Amino acid sequence: MANIAVVADFGITFPNAEVTLALIVRWIHFLAGITWIGLLYFFNLVNAPFLKQLEPDTRGKVFPPLMSRAMAWFRWSALLTVAAGLFYWVYFIIMPDSLNARLHHIPATGKPTLLWFLLLWTVAFLIEMAVLMLPVDGLKSGPVLGIIVGIVVIAAAYGWVALDSHAWESSRLQSIGIGGGIGWFMMLNVWGVVWRIHKKLIRWTKESAKNGTPLPAEAAKLAKQALVVARINFVLSFPMLLFMAAASHYPFIVE
Repeated sequence: MANIAVVADFGITFPNAEVTLALIVRWIHFLAGITWIGLLYFFNLVNAPFLKQLEPDTRGKVFPPLMSRAMAWFRWSALLTVAAGLFYWVYFIIMPDSLNARLHHIPATGKPTLLWFLLLWTVAFLIEMAVLMLPVDGLKSGPVLGIIVGIVVIAAAYGWVALDSHAWESSRLQSIGIGGGIGWFMMLNVWGVVWRIHKKLIRWTKESAKNGTPLPAEAAKLAKQALVVARINFVLSFPMLLFMAAASHYPFIVE
């Protein structure tokens, strides 16, 4: 009984199931996001420079086991981060915002919001993929591709705010629509570009070390492409994290 009294004196309560679910989903989102972005920073700031310093024979032994394990954590944490974030955004932000609007007799539904989000940011990724598939190497260099991606991402963010503003969306909803959209774009980069290339590089490096044969001629070109996209994700992580943090702490997107 004494313990119960202490709990009552301090005003501690046990939240309902919905609030607990919200906490668990955000916690999963944070843990997966830390793993994903932490590995992204490791690849760009530590791993890439380190591998360049190794002798070819040593690199052939280190690269396959290191990147197989790191890429597994990298791609699945990216997917889990986005999945948990989308669930939280839709269920705990979009739906309450639209319900609140309807209670004030403002027509609102979350379906177009989610559709616009998926459409805009997926199209942004497809534009980047189209550039990577063009037979023009100059467009795939770091500075040029970075500028192209920057323009596309800014256009997608502007399009998101312009097309999905109906006077009922909160600044938090809109800010996550940009930050989460960049995260969606980055996740597609991980699975659609970086991992697809590294699957080949890991296999080729294993075969080269086992058979004593050189890597295929296209290996260096693909490795450079993966590095450029990884660096683009590295740069994009800064505005992504800014908009995600601003969602709850700096309401600046208003009608």
